[in-house]
Amino acid sequence: MLSSGSFVFFFAAALLIAVTPGPGLFYVTARTLAGGRAEGIASCCGTGLGGCVHVLAGAFGVSALMMASAEAFTLLKLVGAAYLVWLGFKTIREAKVETLAGVSASGPWRAFRDGVLVEALNPKTAAFFLAFIPQFVSPDQGGVAVQFVALGLVSIALNTLAAGLTAVMASRARDSLAQRPLVIRRVREASGVVMCGLGALLALARRPV
Repeated sequence: MLSSGSFVFFFAAALLIAVTPGPGLFYVTARTLAGGRAEGIASCCGTGLGGCVHVLAGAFGVSALMMASAEAFTLLKLVGAAYLVWLGFKTIREAKVETLAGVSASGPWRAFRDGVLVEALNPKTAAFFLAFIPQFVSPDQGGVAVQFVALGLVSIALNTLAAGLTAVMASRARDSLAQRPLVIRRVREASGVVMCGLGALLALARRPV
């Protein structure tokens, strides 16, 4: 396994990546502003579980095979992008007809499910793990797959923690606007636009070479 010095370096790098604003944090923020803290936290847990899919696939070579196929990468990319855009349009539509109470009462499970699917269908997550984690794996120590999974889970834990803190901060901003339903509606519509934008960015992603 890794030496203590190598693990500290890995942990610092993974922590920096986790707190750097990116699609994952923007997605969780959008879901929190749309449905509240419970929905945001559920979304964090969902994206964390979706990330585990890529870690396990990467550890056993499935992701590497997928990334080597332009057709497989494109198919997964477009499915993930379409799902994000659909979520965005759904959020915009529901902002016009649902009350704030209705969203908070029925949102968490759906947010969790959506988080799993959004992350699991994102080939850029697979590319990230395949590019980042192998730099810290020591083949001479044996158990390469075990090392990959262990480091991947640490990275996912840090990402989930950062996303959870983001959800808490976003929910506080949302709660301060709770007495202004028109503002909440506009925030939810903006959240939907953000999701659509993330889907468009994913659709334009290029396969790593």
